Amino acid sequence: MEIYLPLFPLNLVVYPHEELNLHIFEERYRQLIGECLETGNTFGIPAFINNELPGFGTEMRVVALHKRYDDGRMDIKTEGTRIFRIASFDNPSPGKLYAGGRVEAVESEPELGDHRDELVVKLTQLYQLLQVKSEIDEETPLLSFRVAHKIGLSVEDEYKLLTLEHENERQQFLIRHLDRVLPVVSEMERTKDRIKMNGHFKNLDPLKF
Repeated sequence: MEIYLPLFPLNLVVYPHEELNLHIFEERYRQLIGECLETGNTFGIPAFINNELPGFGTEMRVVALHKRYDDGRMDIKTEGTRIFRIASFDNPSPGKLYAGGRVEAVESEPELGDHRDELVVKLTQLYQLLQVKSEIDEETPLLSFRVAHKIGLSVEDEYKLLTLEHENERQQFLIRHLDRVLPVVSEMERTKDRIKMNGHFKNLDPLKF
């Protein structure tokens, strides 16, 4: 079923259940968010990539207004609810300053996924190499969406993940990415260790010719 949503295109990808803080300063988006605060309605953030709207985005709800400035600017907290596909786009929306369009909701089933264990192992390897502390909750559904911003994907790859329909596909997509990234990161860490040793006294084994 299609619905009409106010649209706030951004050069980023938002996933369902993700929290996103926004500083609202343009007049058109002050109007959009002001209406959402008054009515409780949602709005959409379609990904704007390479100067295009490729079509998918995430419906958002305003969770909190952190600050309203004297000049009308706002700091807000939002949360992603569900993915949508744009069916039509109006810029601006009739009678408004901001864009809008008819969108079709794409529901994401709360799947754990069949490749969760393999993905967690590779995520743990990456975070250990990077010496980054990150807690991975394996029991919460849609793990792929919750870790996608934390493994070095390009915005194009983050968008590709958004368009994949099932959690199994998304987990396999991330595993393939990690299979490419882990050897590179591992080599970088070895290089860093060699650089640290440069200039230190070394206990070398004698060579026998």
